[in-house]
Amino acid sequence: MDLTHINEQNLPKMVDVSAKNITHRIAIACGKIKMSKQAYETILKGSTKKGPVLQTAVIAAVMAAKKTSELIPMAHNLPLSSVDVSVDELEDLPGFELKAVVKLDDKTGVEMEALTAVSVGLLTIYDMIKAIDKTMQISDIHLEYKSGGKSGEFKYEQRV
Repeated sequence: MDLTHINEQNLPKMVDVSAKNITHRIAIACGKIKMSKQAYETILKGSTKKGPVLQTAVIAAVMAAKKTSELIPMAHNLPLSSVDVSVDELEDLPGFELKAVVKLDDKTGVEMEALTAVSVGLLTIYDMIKAIDKTMQISDIHLEYKSGGKSGEFKYEQRV
């Protein structure tokens, strides 16, 4: 398989998408953060000194999706049409799962934007609660689904 980000001189390049068709594209990514029961309950009670943790994480995730091309060297600067971030409580972990759904109509996909959103959202949770728990673990960040473009649809299937 040829690497699309390497030119004939074996140097990095941004992929040329000018010949591609514009299609509706969706990417969904998710990830988890595990923490102590005390940190989890503090977030749920909204009693942190830094403010509303989950709401701030959602805002950070949306901002990260919009700034992906500034963080990932070969990512295209894309006119996103939608970034929707949700947070689910995982009492048994304890912790949270963050999910980002990113959409646009363009010539290239939004997988990196969805993955960046999830990563930065989870890092924001860590940053805001680290005074209570420095042992938090961020894990399971992955692409859950993508559609659009030449490669079509992808659905994540967990490996056993």
